[in-house]
Amino acid sequence: MTPGRQTVSRQTGALTAEFGLVLVLFLTMACAVLELARLIYLYNTLQVATQRAAALAAQVDFRDAAALDQVRRQAVLRDSAGGLLLGAPVTDAHIRIDYLALSNAGGVTPTPIPTPALPSCPANNRIACMADPYGDSCIRLVRARVCDPAVPEACNGVPYQPLFSFLGMRFNLPKATVVTSAETLGAAGQAPCP
Repeated sequence: MTPGRQTVSRQTGALTAEFGLVLVLFLTMACAVLELARLIYLYNTLQVATQRAAALAAQVDFRDAAALDQVRRQAVLRDSAGGLLLGAPVTDAHIRIDYLALSNAGGVTPTPIPTPALPSCPANNRIACMADPYGDSCIRLVRARVCDPAVPEACNGVPYQPLFSFLGMRFNLPKATVVTSAETLGAAGQAPCP
């Protein structure tokens, strides 16, 4: 073999090794950029989902489970039950809607109303609020949050599910909470119920 051929052969091997190292670095950086873009997308989309859920829930009868399920589906931009587009693991089951009263004990603070203490119908909510605006069963606010459905009594964060598991990202998604005024609650044109 001539000395010129040995040099070209060694350079080709070095070029292949360098290309392999650069390619691995490039693909890792590209995956990290895609993961960061998805995280920003999720942060913004979860805020929009809670805004939609709170606004829609303020217009819907709080006793109608089917209507509230539809609100949750619309919040995650779906017509049927399922997950948020590019937002795994977030589904319509992660949207939690609470109805809040304003308690006047030690300052005005929003407090969740337990389901048994909710008014018997939306029209009766207006009557309860006119009688005592700071009463325990007067729905004044609607809160929508993104919570882990595995723990119904607490609003735990939702674990982030990365697209690329080799990046080793382990944390919870940012908390998204929106509180809005209770509007009609589906009582438009309804008479008070017994």
